[in-house]
Order: sequence, then structure tokens, then C-alpha cells
Amino acid sequence: MLQGFKDFIMKGNVVDLAVAVVMGGAFGAVVTSLVDKIIMPLISMLVGSPNFDQFLVFGQVQIGAFLTAVVNFLLIALAIYFVIVLPMNKMIERRNARLGITPEEAAADPNTVLLTEIRDSLKGRIN
Repeated sequence: MLQGFKDFIMKGNVVDLAVAVVMGGAFGAVVTSLVDKIIMPLISMLVGSPNFDQFLVFGQVQIGAFLTAVVNFLLIALAIYFVIVLPMNKMIERRNARLGITPEEAAADPNTVLLTEIRDSLKGRIN
């Protein structure tokens, strides 16, 4: 039984997934701090308010609070892209170039190839 569990962990990359979840949770705090403590105060220096909660309030309808949530989401997405995704892609490109690995070209869709052949054939008949 223990061997089956060991095989499950090794094949399923459960440990890798667990590490990713823990690191994602920890990194969430870093990104939230970046947005709340650095980026939003910079925006408040330009706009005059760190959030839009009091903007466009019609009774119970608070459009400004929604705008604040949208801005926070976009800032967090940009922070993750520029802090993690972009550097990781550059690192992978450099590693692949150093190892001489070239990206494979995707195979053409058979439907597209067929339609291109039909188009070319019809062009030949018209001309």
C-alpha cells in the first residue's frame, strides 16, 4: 500500500502542486501589499483619492466600489504579469537558446489546408 501511495505522489506531482499552492498564497500577500501600499498611494497622489468608493453612489447602488475592485484587479494582474510571467518567459527563452532548443512549429489545421487548396484550385479555374 505504501508503494502505491509513493508512486501516486511521484507520478502526480502532488508535492509540486502543494508547493505551488503555498507559494501562490504567500505571493498573494506580496502582490496585495504592492498594490495597497505602493501603487494605490501613487494613484491617489494623481487623482486625490486612493479609491473610488464614493464616486457615483445612487442610494444602494455603489458604482465607485465596483470601479475600485476593477482597478485593484487590473493592478494585481499587471503586477503578476511584470513580476512573474514576463521574467519567467525571458528566463525560459535564454535557457532554451543556451541549450539549443528551438520551438516546434504548430502543425497546420487540416481544415485550413483543405480550404486553402480549394481556394487555390478555384482561383486557377477563374483565371
